[in-house]
Amino acid sequence: MKTIIVPVDFSEQSENALKVAASVAKKHGAEIIALHMLELNEAMISSSEGFHPEQTVFLIKMAEKRISEFIDKPYLKDVKKVIPIIKHFKVFSEVNDVAEKHGADLIIMGSHGSDGLKEIFVGSNAEKVVRNSNIPVLVIKDELDDFKAENFVFACAFKDESLIAFAKAKEFADKLLAKMHLVYINTPGDNFLSTQDAYDKVTKFLHKAGVGMEVNIYNDYSVEKGVLNFSESINADVIGIPTHGRKGLSHFFMGSIGEDVANHSKIPVMTFKI
Repeated sequence: MKTIIVPVDFSEQSENALKVAASVAKKHGAEIIALHMLELNEAMISSSEGFHPEQTVFLIKMAEKRISEFIDKPYLKDVKKVIPIIKHFKVFSEVNDVAEKHGADLIIMGSHGSDGLKEIFVGSNAEKVVRNSNIPVLVIKDELDDFKAENFVFACAFKDESLIAFAKAKEFADKLLAKMHLVYINTPGDNFLSTQDAYDKVTKFLHKAGVGMEVNIYNDYSVEKGVLNFSESINADVIGIPTHGRKGLSHFFMGSIGEDVANHSKIPVMTFKI
């Protein structure tokens, strides 16, 4: 773990994310990039009518001052390095450019909404970052005094399309020295599998992934409830789920299960692009 990106909009939620990033960075000797994206567009910057270049410079200077004050926090003092970066446009694909340039391993974002990530997956900034990011995104709901990732749950349908996301999740767990708990949620109805069939399915998946790991078969009335109930039963610190990039979480398992897990989870959720 070398570099963590924290998108900053100066809100309470972005400070929650910054605190978690500080905790992770201190434990792993990583640096933090505090990334702020201005609400400017090319027309505003280049227009000669009603908007002048000096106004753009003024807004950028104000943002520089504000982000400098925002990262001047006691909990960041022992972090290896904190780098403020301001992008002129709110283009979320640029997060990938910053990540690639600096070799970032992880993005940590705060969420809005008092009951989960309800706001995130309806056209919000976090949704756009999740959909565009090529690296894992950890979404934080509440302030966490001492973030830890000792128990990491990874849930998916164990289909071939999730092999890449699984590899990224395992790499993440290894980096943070977390214990990885694989879980297959077995539900009533047409998708029900016998215990043996479920084990066979996951074993075949793990064989293709080239790893040997213990898997948990958890029975519940829905996949969403199963993921949440299993994670709470083992006191999980993070829940990992795959995402189809620009399609977001809507195709995780089926329908909007991934979104529902993120919406209702009290536990931080990490997404891994398929």
